[in-house]
Amino acid sequence: MEVTREDVLRCAQLTHLSLEEAEIAPLAQAMTQILSRAQSLDQLDLEGVEPCTHGLDLPLPRRPDEPRPGLTQAQALANAPKTDQGYFLVPKVM
Repeated sequence: MEVTREDVLRCAQLTHLSLEEAEIAPLAQAMTQILSRAQSLDQLDLEGVEPCTHGLDLPLPRRPDEPRPGLTQAQALANAPKTDQGYFLVPKVM
């Protein structure tokens, strides 16, 4: 798959990147190489291969879920830049 200049510019727009003109051609070439390598995976014969979520079949380490002492409210708020009546004060999002 050949990545065009427009493809690179569209990806830059979606990721909010500003690109210099000299960066576009090398990025198109690199993206073409990445996609070519990914397409080569289509040639693998995966008949009978079970899907997996991890390369190694290792059990997950587990520890007992036991209550432990935590921070007091004063300790948790000690390094907060702003607090109000015992709570973290953060900027409004909306």
